[in-house]
Amino acid sequence: MSEYQLRAARPEDIDAVLAFWAESAEGTSISDDRAGVARLLERDPQALILAERAGALLGTVIAGWDGWRCHLYRLAVHPGARRQGIGTALLDAAHARFEQAGGRRADAMVLEHNALGRAAWEAAGYGREEQWRRWTKPLGVEGD
Repeated sequence: MSEYQLRAARPEDIDAVLAFWAESAEGTSISDDRAGVARLLERDPQALILAERAGALLGTVIAGWDGWRCHLYRLAVHPGARRQGIGTALLDAAHARFEQAGGRRADAMVLEHNALGRAAWEAAGYGREEQWRRWTKPLGVEGD
């Protein structure tokens, strides 16, 4: 197993990241498009952390810091690269980013039906908070 590198995503990575998520991530988000990822990179160029080996994308995590809370999204590792410590390394990089910024607690978005994801988050020391539920409203969308 050769080494891999962690780095912040750049605008030229957007298409590869979207293709990677389609293959390796669970579910899709309203922001999973070129414009959504470009906005993320423009607002916070260090938020999207990539793991790669020899130019191949192996994993991602979005470590979003809004000045108040630390949010984690899109932790994904390529199916052929799982169980090699890549997810742990991505989370360690995200946690370091948060701690440097003064963050006190990180939270993660995990789909209810994603058993593999729930197990990974539990193994990383995260726990579900039963008292919270996510409430959402799409913005700029007409109709229902």
